[in-house]
Order: sequence, then structure tokens, then C-alpha cells
Amino acid sequence: MAGSSHDPYSALRYKEFRFFIGARLTLTLGFQIQAIVINWLAYDLTRDPWILGIMGLIEALPIIIVSLFGGHYADKYNRRNIILLFTAILMAGALSMAWITHGGLDRILALGMAPIFALVFVIGFSRGFLSPAVISLAAQLIPKPLYTNAATWNSSVWQLGAVAGPAIGGLCYAWWGPSVTSVIACAMMALAMVFYLFIRPRPRAAIKPETMLSRIASGIRFVFRNPPILSAITLDMFAVLFGGAVAMLPVFADQVLHVGPDGLGYLRAAPALGAVIMAAWLAYHPPLRNPGRTLLVNVALFGVSMIAFAVSKHFWLSFVLLLLSGMFDNVSVVIRHTIVQTLTPDEMRGRVSSVNSIFIGASNEIGAFESGLAARIMGLIPSVIFGGAMTLAVVAATFKLAPSLQKLRFDKPSSGSA
Repeated sequence: MAGSSHDPYSALRYKEFRFFIGARLTLTLGFQIQAIVINWLAYDLTRDPWILGIMGLIEALPIIIVSLFGGHYADKYNRRNIILLFTAILMAGALSMAWITHGGLDRILALGMAPIFALVFVIGFSRGFLSPAVISLAAQLIPKPLYTNAATWNSSVWQLGAVAGPAIGGLCYAWWGPSVTSVIACAMMALAMVFYLFIRPRPRAAIKPETMLSRIASGIRFVFRNPPILSAITLDMFAVLFGGAVAMLPVFADQVLHVGPDGLGYLRAAPALGAVIMAAWLAYHPPLRNPGRTLLVNVALFGVSMIAFAVSKHFWLSFVLLLLSGMFDNVSVVIRHTIVQTLTPDEMRGRVSSVNSIFIGASNEIGAFESGLAARIMGLIPSVIFGGAMTLAVVAATFKLAPSLQKLRFDKPSSGSA
């Protein structure tokens, strides 16, 4: 089916990419629903924002440790099968949480935080292998000229899941408790596995006969020798590291905005809702002109929105500011994904994606640790203001030190045939 160069649905005209998008949505729903259970339960048991930072660190450590190995295996073995294996592990974790919480508060108090910490570690371990395989598989399903459009839709459905997931998770937690909510999360992950089974296994690209460590090293060298890729993922890493307030949302919901788990669900969904709105715009107006400068501007606006959120005392104003932060963040996500996919050869996508996972994926969890530590040292609101200010400082430094990013251009995408 032919399409024009401005066709906003060009990537979706490929059947297997549609299955991929369905899997992306349902797996994100399951992951986000489970995150609501874990975060609210942990905070409810301890009433200490520091525990949210500790949990972020526990999830980040296995991502950092195994991501490079995950990238190696994503380039060497069948990417779809890797995804199926680690999705099954996430399902087992969700069922474990359902069992732990089934006995009510008495069982949870008797077991303490150890099972929750163990589950968070398993989630981080699984993400370290999942992320490189998922990103690499997506690039195999559509032709190269459609990468920008595919990145827009990929980000859009992920954010849609991140909108609906926390809202569904918060409401289910409030109505039925953590056990039933964990079962629902598991069901979403199972549906994702069904979608992945409809995607044909792709043969891996030809690779050189190297040792595992040399292959990992070559992936790292590729990133550090490619200034646009390095600049884009470094900028996003520091912005997420310092600028995110999501980890502290249970505390804001409880102590500042005075809402319960349902309100927390809406607050967690707000950035993703903003991202979905922006994704709809980007599908028709892809950021092909001056993408580097567009990236810098939107990361700066993200930092400003975080500072404004920190000083807000009204629920709906806070919701709108988080929504705006998601809009700005999604522009940077689409541009970064397009840069990585366009400039990376297929035989190295797993390894480059693993470096990207360490920079970006782990920075979310390390950012949660930083947020918890800063909240304990500075106080809740000053810590988020500090993070937003640091994001602006990182943008200024990148503007000065990375001229290649400012000069970056994308060719206009064209569509293919399904």
C-alpha cells in the first residue's frame, strides 16, 4: 500500500509493526499498573520518601549491570524470543506480588520490605535484557526511511500505556487492593506475549566472530565515537536524572496535594497524557528541521515545568504542569530514538540500545534515588526545584559543548508498502 512522504500512518501500514505496537501498549499497561502497586504499598508501609529512592536504586543497579550483556545477546540471538522470556519473568513477579498481598496487611507487615525489594530487583534485571531486544526488533519491522514515524508511534503507544496504566492501577488499588491489581497487571503482560507471538522471528544480521567482551566494547566505542548519539542520550540522561519528580509523586500526593492512590494514579498519568497529545502532533509534524535545537529547547522547558510543579499547591495545576512536562519530554524521546535508530547499523543495534538503556533507563531509577536523597537533605519541594535548575544547567552546557547536535538534520521520511 503506497503512501506519501507526509503519511502520518506510514509505519502502521506494516502488519507486524502493528502487532509490535499492541505488545508495546499492553506490556506498558502491565508494568505501570504493577508500579502503582509497588510504589504505593512501599510508601504506605513506611511513610518515608527515602524508601522510594532506595527502590529506584535497587531497580537501577541490575539495569546497569546486565544491559550491556542484554545488548550483546540481542545482536547475537533471536530478539523476539528474548522478549518473550523476560516478559514471562515479569509475569511471574506480578503473580508473586499478588500472592504476597493476598493475605492482607498482616502478611505484608510480617514479610516486611524484603519481598518488595526482591521484586524490584527482578524487574530491573528483566528490563536490562528486554529494552535492547525491544528497540532492536522495532527497527527490523519497518524500512529505514520510516524510523521517525515509527519512533513517534512507538513513543505514543508507550505513553498511552503510561497514561492509562497508572490511572487503572490507582483505581484498581483503591477498589480491590494490591492483590487483584497485580493479577490485572499479569494479564496485561500475558496479552503482550500473545502479540509478540504474531511477529515472525527475524534472522540476526551477520556478525564478526568476536568474544562477548570485545563485542560489548565495540558497541560502547561506537556510541562514544558518534557525537550526535552521545550528545542526545547524555542530555536526556541528565535531564531525567535531575529533572524528574515522578518518584516523589506518592509524597506530593499525600503531603502537598492531599489525595489518595486514585489521585496518585492521575498524577502519574499526567506526563504520559501530555506525551500522547504531543505524539499526535508529531505524527503530522515530525521534528525534521533543526531537531538538535528543538531537543535542547524542549528539555529546557521540561526543567521549567518541574520547577513550577514543585511550588504548586493545587491538584489540577500540578496535573497540568506534569502534563506539559510530558509534552516537552516526548519531543526529546522521538528525536533521540530517531537519532539512535538512523545512525546505528542493524548488527550493532542491540549493543547501542543497551548503552542507551543504561544512560536513559537506569537514569530514571537513579534519578528516583537522587530525588529521595535530595528530599531527605533539602526537603521535598526544594529538592524538585534544585532538580529542575540542574536540568537547565545541563541544557546550557550541552548547547555550548555539543555543536554537532545543533547542526543535526534528518532526511524526510518516505513510506513503503505493507
